[in-house]
Amino acid sequence: MTVESTLLIVKPDGVRRGLVGEILRRAESKGLRIAEMRLTTIDRELAQEHYGEHRDKAFFAELVDFITSGPVVVARLEGENAIDVWRTLMGPTDPRGAPPGTIRGDLGLVITENIVHGSDSPESAERELKLFFGS
Repeated sequence: MTVESTLLIVKPDGVRRGLVGEILRRAESKGLRIAEMRLTTIDRELAQEHYGEHRDKAFFAELVDFITSGPVVVARLEGENAIDVWRTLMGPTDPRGAPPGTIRGDLGLVITENIVHGSDSPESAERELKLFFGS
C-alpha cells in the first residue's frame, strides 16, 4: 500500500459557483482523507511560485491572474495512491474533453477556469504542500 499526500485546490470558479462541498464529497467518496484544509486567497507571489514551471509560457499571467482572483480552498489529501486517484477524479484540464463522471467533465465550463488543481507527481506534491501548508 502506497499512502501519499497530494494538494487539492478548489479554484476561484469552484468556490464562486458553490462547488466546494461537491468536490470534497467526491474526494472522500473515493477514499481520500482530508488531512488539512483552509479557505484562503492566494497572493501574487505565492501564485507565481506555485506556477513557476509555466513562467515562460504565454498563459502564465492568465494563470496567476485567475488563481488570485478570489478565495480558494486548499487541502492536503491523503490516501492510497492519492496523487493518481485525485488526478483521475479531476479529469483532463480541458472540460470539453473530460469524460462524464470526472469533476471537470461534470462541472467544468472552460479550460481557463477548470475548477480544481491537483499535484501531478510525488515531487510536485511535496513542493506544493510545502508552499501551502509549510510541510
